[in-house]
Amino acid sequence: MSSIAKLFDLKGKTALVTGGSRGLGLQIAEALGEQGARLVLAARKRDELDAAVAHLRVRGIEADWIAADAAHDEDIARLADGALARLGHVDILVNNAGATWGAPAEDYPLQAWDKVMNLNVRGLFLLTQAIGKRSMIPRRCGRIVNVASIAGLAGNAPGTMETIAYNTSKGAVVNFTRTLAAEWGEHGITVNALAPGFFPSKMTQGSLDRIGVETMCARVPLRRLGDDDDLKGAALLLASGAGKHITGQILAVDGGASAVV
Repeated sequence: MSSIAKLFDLKGKTALVTGGSRGLGLQIAEALGEQGARLVLAARKRDELDAAVAHLRVRGIEADWIAADAAHDEDIARLADGALARLGHVDILVNNAGATWGAPAEDYPLQAWDKVMNLNVRGLFLLTQAIGKRSMIPRRCGRIVNVASIAGLAGNAPGTMETIAYNTSKGAVVNFTRTLAAEWGEHGITVNALAPGFFPSKMTQGSLDRIGVETMCARVPLRRLGDDDDLKGAALLLASGAGKHITGQILAVDGGASAVV
């Protein structure tokens, strides 16, 4: 029987976090790193990655970065190669990179649809496939944490957001998580997803400005948005030994928003 401290300990573990330079990805990276995991962060912008790694190192967290656009197949292949070269193997894969685009469904640009789907679904699949096949399946262990969204569990309230591609993509992530969990469980790999509600971020700032923070909070049972700590415990549970018997699950971290109609 392991102690609680041991169950959540990640010393000696390695983690690759996409979209890890800011926002929810950086929050998750902090949680894993504080528990001892060695990190590689991936994102598109080198300056943001530099800043994120400096932020983590000040906190005593060992981290490196690889600049890559997970919407492009060649970048995903390079990211998988680089992460495995630097870490040796990947124990924990956090698929957080994502994009959104707002427009009415009847006028939604095909270019925008493809941009969202290529990053949020295709890129997630290709990176997971590469890391699973090359590192997790041969070692018969691994933790995969996908970042979905409560937008993948339902539609948007009328008059709020027009994000049909984003909602569709996150719904795909939800069922990707369940399907892969069933396939890869025999290899000792767990696959779960976090479904955040509204967190202030660069991605959500436009919606928060338009709708208003007070209005958004009024729709949440806890009457608040997510903060800089609210994903840490859930991510750590799913990435650590404490979650070794949890797979195929979608955990909403949303202040109760998805519990009400």
